[in-house]
Amino acid sequence: MKKETLVEKPTISVERVQTGVRIEKRMLKVLKALAEHFDLTVGDLLEGIVLHAFEGKTAFSPETLKLIGTLKEVYKMDYDAGASHCFVEE
Repeated sequence: MKKETLVEKPTISVERVQTGVRIEKRMLKVLKALAEHFDLTVGDLLEGIVLHAFEGKTAFSPETLKLIGTLKEVYKMDYDAGASHCFVEE
C-alpha cells in the first residue's frame, strides 16, 4: 500500500480581529475541550467549522463526532442543532 504524503498548501495572509461574541456556556465548554484536544485555539477551531459549513461539508470525522458526543455528555450540553432558534437568556 502506498503511503500518503501531506501536500504543502500555500499560506494565506489574514487579519484577525478580537470579537466579543456571546455563546451558550455549555457549548463553549465543549468547543474549548475540542480545541484543546486538537491543540488549536477556539478561534482556529471556529474558523475551520465555519469554512466547512459555508461549503456544506462536515468539519469532523466520525471519530471526532464520537468525541464531541462524549464531551457533550461531560458538559451536559443536552440539546442539538434543532435548539438553535429556541435559546432565551436567563
